Amino acid sequence: MKLGKTNKGLTPLTIAIASAIAVPQTYAESINKVVDEKETETIVVVGQTTNSVIATEELEKYQANDLADIFRSVPSVSVGGSLGVAQKVYIRGLEDTQLNVTVDGAPQTSTLFHHIGRVSVDPELLKEVEVQAGAGEATAGAGAIGGAIRFKTKNINDVLDAGEEFGAKIKASYFSNEGYQLSTSIFGRINDDWGVIGSYMTIDRENMEDGEGNEISGTDPEQSLGFVKLSGDITENQSLSISYETRIEEGDFVQRPNWPESSWNPLYPLTVERDTLVFNHSYFADEYINLETTIYSTEASVEQDGRWGIYRGEVSTTGFDIRNTSNVGEHTITYGVEYREDEVKSGAPGESGAKEEGSVTGLYVQDHWQVTNALLLSFGVRYDEYELDQVTYNANTDSDGVSPNLGLQYSLNENWILNIGYAEAMRGKEVGDSFTIENGESTLAPHLKAEEVDNTELGLTYRDENWQVVASVYQSEINNVIQDKIAAGSYYENVGKFETNGFELKASYWLNDFRFDASYTNSEAELNGNTVEGYEANGLANARGDTWGLNVNYIFSDTVEMGWNYSYVQDLNNIEVFHRMVEIGWSDETTEIDKPGYQVHDVFVQWQPNDNVSVNLSVQNLFDEHYIDHSSVADYNGVPGWEGVSGIYEAGRDIRLSLSYQF
Repeated sequence: MKLGKTNKGLTPLTIAIASAIAVPQTYAESINKVVDEKETETIVVVGQTTNSVIATEELEKYQANDLADIFRSVPSVSVGGSLGVAQKVYIRGLEDTQLNVTVDGAPQTSTLFHHIGRVSVDPELLKEVEVQAGAGEATAGAGAIGGAIRFKTKNINDVLDAGEEFGAKIKASYFSNEGYQLSTSIFGRINDDWGVIGSYMTIDRENMEDGEGNEISGTDPEQSLGFVKLSGDITENQSLSISYETRIEEGDFVQRPNWPESSWNPLYPLTVERDTLVFNHSYFADEYINLETTIYSTEASVEQDGRWGIYRGEVSTTGFDIRNTSNVGEHTITYGVEYREDEVKSGAPGESGAKEEGSVTGLYVQDHWQVTNALLLSFGVRYDEYELDQVTYNANTDSDGVSPNLGLQYSLNENWILNIGYAEAMRGKEVGDSFTIENGESTLAPHLKAEEVDNTELGLTYRDENWQVVASVYQSEINNVIQDKIAAGSYYENVGKFETNGFELKASYWLNDFRFDASYTNSEAELNGNTVEGYEANGLANARGDTWGLNVNYIFSDTVEMGWNYSYVQDLNNIEVFHRMVEIGWSDETTEIDKPGYQVHDVFVQWQPNDNVSVNLSVQNLFDEHYIDHSSVADYNGVPGWEGVSGIYEAGRDIRLSLSYQF
């Protein structure tokens, strides 16, 4: 949300924005410049110092081409799955199914198949990415019990300066491990008020190799993306944007793409598609009326020609969000209504298959009150109502609830800022994934309760001319966790309490042309007191070892910038698993598995000889580390009877070279 005049003190997210932007000045000058520009209008999420904003400049340096690349430097976010179609995003260990994920305000809902991811986006299109860690303010959206991720795409003013009427960008990238990417964007102004962007991108890959040189089968997809966005001003105080995006990813994948190929997990042709249409309208009349409206429609599908013939799953989502912001004295109040309908279908083409329908209606209000120059209070509440109709199995459920939040930001002095926040959120049962709802029979436990979360955070920020240090602690509890039994049909029930407790420490130091960023993250994720693991807790969460990060950037000259990113994930051993398997009768006893630690180095050099040409050389996994990311499924090959259940090894060294020309 946007605040009005909040020029007293620095907010944590203002600092995050400044940290994410790199411009051809010294780092100290660039950060101070960004802070100055944000003093009169900034984005604030009170009480949460673990939030982040990722700018497009950072994505370009390391040549991001998937979700793991996008979130590489965000401590609270991790990505498992190794290849695009299988990738899942986690915030503090919670899977993206527990998050509110939007692209230009359009939610990415449900799951096509629980062995693939549900979030897909092309980094080339992004203007920025906002990450809200943990349940937060009332404006975060329905179902944001674990946080929110907001992808924002570029518009005409992001690619053309004032006075420019037409331009284009052509980019070619080569990956040594292994493939290439080609993209073309054309943008132009129709008149002084309107402009259009059109983009097409294609990626063609061969099977990757892991850190030991072993070929990873099922990692040679073809991807294509088309995007068009019309944006402009209707009047002096009204603007409108209309965007359409279509994505296709296809290839021979293993039947369960997030596991390796085996005798019982062979390769089959698979195609995943997504089409999203979004209308964004804003109207500013005065200090009391600043209206923003989003209307969206998304359709996604998966089709696999597998051992039982062609299987197809479809998810469609339509809805809107209408909100207004009023500045009343020292109060900035945002209030609105949102509504969403989801429909999921599955089955072979030409057959009736299975079907579920769901909806959620939300009302919300959030106030930011600048009590004094040093104290900013935030308080709000939202009401959500969920309805689910399992059409095929003639079952239904509904739930509703109120979610309050309270936070404060207090500037102790010019260097120190204290943040405290408490938030509640609820989520009723939503539509299931298309594969699961067709699995024999889908039923609901009697008196199924909505999931409810309590999230408490404490943060302390220190900043001076060269340093920024942020320390944060948090505790989150989700009561009435809903999980299903995938055995003789799916049976959804409340299975207990999920808890996360964690600590994050981030430190940045900038001096002249150098910038250093270091981070440490500790997070414990448990269901009913037991550490979670991505196989058994699929759709819920995954545990990760303590994670250390270090990033160094150096502006070598006016045309050359270089950097190094290092991450170290500690061992996570003796994880007791199969608690749920014992409960549903799939195993007689629990067992223990390990997640070995790993360390990964990435480097880049960016050369921009002029305003038109950019050459990037980056090397991912410089030293060929051989590892399974902790956010993937752990390796169960050592457990008798569970051979073949494992996450996919990450790609080994990948040298990426890109050349782009823009005019």
